[in-house]
Amino acid sequence: MYDIKLTNYVPEPKPATTDRIIAAHYYAAWKKGSAGIHNGFEDLHDFPERTPLMGYYDEENPAVCDWEIKWAVEHGINCFIHCWYRKLDNMGKPVTVNDLRCGHGLHEALFHARYQKYMKFAIMFENSPRWGTTDAEDVLDHLMPFWTENYFKRDNYLKIDNKPVLFIYFQNRLSEVFPNPEDQKKMFDSCREYAVKQGFDGMIFGLCNSSTEREMYEESIARGYDFRFGYSSGYRPEADYPAEEDVVKGQSDRFKEYLKNDPMRHIGTASCFRDSTPRSTEHWINMGYHFHEEKRWHLSPENYRLVLRNMKATADKLPDGAWAKRIFMLDNWNEWDEGHYIAPNHEFGFKYLQAVREEFTECDNLPDYRTPQDLGLDGYNTSWEVPKFKEICEKKFNL
Repeated sequence: MYDIKLTNYVPEPKPATTDRIIAAHYYAAWKKGSAGIHNGFEDLHDFPERTPLMGYYDEENPAVCDWEIKWAVEHGINCFIHCWYRKLDNMGKPVTVNDLRCGHGLHEALFHARYQKYMKFAIMFENSPRWGTTDAEDVLDHLMPFWTENYFKRDNYLKIDNKPVLFIYFQNRLSEVFPNPEDQKKMFDSCREYAVKQGFDGMIFGLCNSSTEREMYEESIARGYDFRFGYSSGYRPEADYPAEEDVVKGQSDRFKEYLKNDPMRHIGTASCFRDSTPRSTEHWINMGYHFHEEKRWHLSPENYRLVLRNMKATADKLPDGAWAKRIFMLDNWNEWDEGHYIAPNHEFGFKYLQAVREEFTECDNLPDYRTPQDLGLDGYNTSWEVPKFKEICEKKFNL
């Protein structure tokens, strides 16, 4: 059989049942020319093992998003947390889609995907210095109206008790805008009041922070945050490539350390591995990043499963009402070049996803492991040049 399509579109998902929100961080930077600070899949030509299982893809294509939704929900992941960036020159101005960096992941892909009803989504406001920040007036006049109309009012936006959940990255910059924690809390309370006027019962704010200091927990409360979370597990080895059993113990212990200070308000994040080698280049150093200084570490899917099991067991023992019993986070769906991803790929296939499904769901579905290639579907890459395997081998292995 050649050139025969077994279906005309992505097969409909069959979600696995889970008792909590399983949220994967999502970095939408894989539309040609969208990232700005890196070259997307072009930076992976020397790392063929990192190639997505569907191949290089046009991330703005809704069908690509439908494949991701299918693969995610069939393994228990029911929410994508999109990194949300406003451009630097948009600060203090009304927001439009054109003022976003990497907004295509939502506005071009997810919002036009056939299966979007199966996947909750939320945004994480990326507030680091390279992107636009905000102040109290800007939040209420510009950000909240845009977020409410474009995201919060959508049926599949993540809402808990009818309260939209907003994740926030890089509090340090907000601390410059709001030196007094009470002023930031006042701004958050104004957002909650705004949300009530829009038909919600308030808002929920999450802080991305990996400190284990008691003072940081207390400050997060003073600033009005409802919970804390991590973009990663917070595990940091002292040297490259530690033994995997040390990684398993390190992540498990780190989660317990967070909970020791505040068992009710910290959400666990499990990390699959971390290897930023593609970003350890002069290009990144010149931009002020320090990926070359990071210690690299890996976890096999089998040991990743142990991390999930350990962290779930810890969360399940917490008192009722603890945030970690409601939400569990995964690092990361698609950080292909930064080096932490669980989306299906050529090196590991679906194994990381299978670990999530078997540890966090009732396994009451039958995942579909056919790829677009298996079904004779194509057209998902119209932008990216695919390197020749022979040339990759000659360069990488000095053949």
